[in-house]
Amino acid sequence: MSILDNAREAGTALHATDADSARLGYLSPEAWALLQDTGVLRSLQPKRWGGGEVPFAEYLAAVIEIGRHSPAAGWVASVLGVHPWQLALFDESAQEELWGDNPALVVASSYTPTGSLEPVEGGFSVSGRWSFSSGSHHADAVVLGGIVGTREFEGRQFPNFTSVVVGKGDYVIEDTWHTAGLQGTGSNDIVVKDVFVPAYRSQSHLDYTHGLGTPLPGQARNDNALYKLPWAVVFGAIIAAAAVGAAKGFVDTWTEETKTRRTNYGGVLRDEPVVQAGLAKAAWAVDAAELKLSRAATELTGLAESGTIPDQRTRAFYRWDVAHGAQVAVDQVVSLMRTASGRTAFVDHPLHRRYQDAMAAIGHAFLVDEPLGNAYAGRVLGSANLPEVHL
Repeated sequence: MSILDNAREAGTALHATDADSARLGYLSPEAWALLQDTGVLRSLQPKRWGGGEVPFAEYLAAVIEIGRHSPAAGWVASVLGVHPWQLALFDESAQEELWGDNPALVVASSYTPTGSLEPVEGGFSVSGRWSFSSGSHHADAVVLGGIVGTREFEGRQFPNFTSVVVGKGDYVIEDTWHTAGLQGTGSNDIVVKDVFVPAYRSQSHLDYTHGLGTPLPGQARNDNALYKLPWAVVFGAIIAAAAVGAAKGFVDTWTEETKTRRTNYGGVLRDEPVVQAGLAKAAWAVDAAELKLSRAATELTGLAESGTIPDQRTRAFYRWDVAHGAQVAVDQVVSLMRTASGRTAFVDHPLHRRYQDAMAAIGHAFLVDEPLGNAYAGRVLGSANLPEVHL
């Protein structure tokens, strides 16, 4: 079966674990085992390391399906599942070190450069605190982001945003994840103190963005078109997929609740035209968001297969398109919630956690769509006033 088939088959069981994961603050052992069994966590890993190397569109569809049943599991699947794709771009020495003895090694992340990467002989000295490391409870290593001076591209200096991979014994997870939404993702803080990371376990994101098309070390052996996709669009899409999955699950649950809910006047809510119209709009928005994700993945893969490097305008369009699709889908979650019973304020109501999960998901920085829309439209119009966004 495909990973999408596996995700569908695991859906009911994953949904049943959601409350336990929320209580624990990270995916329960049962949820984690089910997620591993779907194959989604290794689906973007190269085949030569035992991974699935599946088309990106299939991966996104599986993330949506998992998130539809368990938003926390969908979020963790999106974040942990994409890291093998990035590690496939690293130097072969890093891949050997990480996957040589354990090809199923799990890597978490925290990219926001809140800690320090200090260049030293042979690599970096890493120190500091990084937040929002989803799935870190289950991980064996973590990718951390930092700024290492500047680099020049086309006559301009840019902060040299860099990723490094730190092994499990070299960091501490601090339990800071006490939230209303996505409680089961375990998105805790990572704390590192004066740890040496060799240079081969690092990669500059400027080679993913301003230098897109620059041959990366891992592409020499991992030459599938999958590993030529633009980093920023890939990461924007996986976060959008998790948010869309959460929205889709909310609409499912709202629909079942509304079928039997009665009005204050003795009627049934399902007969109200305004309620029917609300569901129609929500279903359309979720479907549109899914289609936009599929289109972005399919069209970018086609460009990669043809050897075409997508320009910044193209990348800005796809980043905007998938982020705005997720925002519109979650906007409809908000609209439907307004028509739901006041009993949804109770934390044990079926819609309460679903709503909070969707709100937490859409708050991710990569899904803030206005600057992405400006980055796209500004390029279409030939404007010199362009926001700085990851492309």
